[in-house]
Amino acid sequence: MTNQSLAAAGRDKINWVQGYMPLLNHIKEEFERTQPFAGLRIATSIHLEAKTAYLAQVLKAGGAEVHVTGCNPLSTQDDVAEALRAEGFDVHAKHGVSNQEYEQHLLDTLACHPHLMIDDGGDFTLLLHGPHAEYADCLIGGCEETTTGIHRLKARQVAGQLHFPMINVNDANCKHLFDNRYGTGQSTLTAIMAVTNLIIASKNVVIAGYGWCGRGCAMRAQGMGAHVIVTEIDPIKALEASMDGFTVMPMDEAAAIGDLFITLTGCKDVITRRHLEKMKNGAILSNSGHFDVEINKEDLEAMAVRVWQRKPDIMGYELPDGRILNLLAEGRLVNLAAGMGHPAEIMDMSFAIQAKSLEYLAQNGSKLDRQVYAVPSDIDNAVARLKLASSGMTIDKLSTEQEAYLAGFTAE
Repeated sequence: MTNQSLAAAGRDKINWVQGYMPLLNHIKEEFERTQPFAGLRIATSIHLEAKTAYLAQVLKAGGAEVHVTGCNPLSTQDDVAEALRAEGFDVHAKHGVSNQEYEQHLLDTLACHPHLMIDDGGDFTLLLHGPHAEYADCLIGGCEETTTGIHRLKARQVAGQLHFPMINVNDANCKHLFDNRYGTGQSTLTAIMAVTNLIIASKNVVIAGYGWCGRGCAMRAQGMGAHVIVTEIDPIKALEASMDGFTVMPMDEAAAIGDLFITLTGCKDVITRRHLEKMKNGAILSNSGHFDVEINKEDLEAMAVRVWQRKPDIMGYELPDGRILNLLAEGRLVNLAAGMGHPAEIMDMSFAIQAKSLEYLAQNGSKLDRQVYAVPSDIDNAVARLKLASSGMTIDKLSTEQEAYLAGFTAE
């Protein structure tokens, strides 16, 4: 039975973001006319909050039967989930569920035998390549929007174990250059500040990983007056961080001087016991990578003589010498587990890429091999042009002579 007051609160959130998502508004009107998903079932596993809910509405406007779940036990917003249920969507998600309950929600969503899917982190893909492959019997293909998920997909492709085509939304220019950099940068720092109510200026902020997400967080922290330290394993990225004005050092050295730690690597055990042993009293640990494995929570718990919730989304770990280390949002991605996620204007671009990529799959998926495909450049460029137009901006266009010059010959 629908909780009407909860659904109303979720509907308010969806209506708010809709007003700041002109690309999806445009695509929704287009889909209502063209009905690209008529007769198709779409399953989505993405962070279930207001922007995601509006994407689900856009896909439904295109004729799809949409089945919805989250992609993280702590990122689902229950009021938004209830709002979608009230509109007739099949929703399997709840905030704060156990890992077992979370997996069951994924399976309940896949039980629709989708024709198309959106994955975030690769959990759908993992299940469909394991004991639940029967749910992929109608699958044309899907989209993946995270760096972590793409790593998993490419590994499967190399091993010859990818069973259906997938579109790499994460590496589209209109996704990673904006979502990963500006979206993660702003939403991560916003969530940390809201949860801790502490200043960023003057702190030593340690950014683990200088990919696009790490770049965004480093840029935002520096803009707020922090002393930014970057840790990396890639010499090229480390050199880039240095030339961008940041201090570069190993985590073994950064651990002793950091006040705030933000991991964004997509790897495990970025912060472990040997780092925790060196940290200052009061140090704050946070993760903005997809999975809660970058900060080794088992090491932290084993070291602690006392563990308690200091305030919502902050767990305190007292060490034998009296130092207290603070872990935000259980080490899960802090911008969604303890915040509102990326700004609407940013997700407008990412979800426009998702919607148009699904349309591409609906039209062309039967011709595609079982591999990972880049987002077609015409989709990427169309989204960029639409975003510029929605902001009242125009750009130059090459003349015939300029096109000929760049092509390497002179027009007659």
